[in-house]
Amino acid sequence: MTTMTQTPGITIWTIDPSHSNVEFAVRHMMIATVKGRFGDVAGTLVLDEANPPRSRVEVRIQAASIDTRTEQRDQHLRSADFFDVARFPEITFASSRVEPAGDAYDVTGRLTMHGVAREVVLRAAEEGRTRDPWGNDRVAFSATAKLNRKDFGLGWNQLLETGGLVVGDDIRIVLDVELVRQADEAAAA
Repeated sequence: MTTMTQTPGITIWTIDPSHSNVEFAVRHMMIATVKGRFGDVAGTLVLDEANPPRSRVEVRIQAASIDTRTEQRDQHLRSADFFDVARFPEITFASSRVEPAGDAYDVTGRLTMHGVAREVVLRAAEEGRTRDPWGNDRVAFSATAKLNRKDFGLGWNQLLETGGLVVGDDIRIVLDVELVRQADEAAAA
């Protein structure tokens, strides 16, 4: 096995799931906002410091890890009415473009959820860097997006007596991820 070296200025980072959150918010009964999260997330960031548009991101989320703090609702969200986790166990995102946007970045990519792939744009910002007590370099990013759940085939709803709907269509996505830099040998590409 040969040891390859990393391209200068390009670093590889993996998501630390124990220090990361992938959360969402949706209107409930037209009067309140319900929030939830996915607990099982993994992914990689290839960061080109000299040329950020050449950076790329890949994220995998296990749909069954959904948690809204109500088991009955979580079971419904895992069912064929929503995520249908038996048929579509993963939610994935793969970037196709990274563009500077002031102090942030617009990360365009393909989000695949419930068997449907659509282009979405995440607004991402670096939150900071540090070295942990064990000598690992860490970086944190936050990102937000808004999408319509019906665009991904998540159309279940129920009419209320007052004429409104139980579940809103617009979903706000918030990601707070901490990543660990990989060793040069593992990061070679």
